[in-house]
Amino acid sequence: MKLITRFELASKSTRELHVLYREVFNALVRSERETAERRNCLASLENIQNELASRALYSLTQLQS
Repeated sequence: MKLITRFELASKSTRELHVLYREVFNALVRSERETAERRNCLASLENIQNELASRALYSLTQLQS
């Protein structure tokens, strides 16, 4: 699996991010320990989580304005 960057994630909908998270998580479970594929899965999951958190924070700030 290739690394999924924040730049790539920015163009996806929140629904697409959740679907992608599940797909990457499943790839992580199937990956072998200490491989590049596993590292890419972990980094991609972190990027997806960060993008979702960023959107949630942005939504909260918009509600308070």
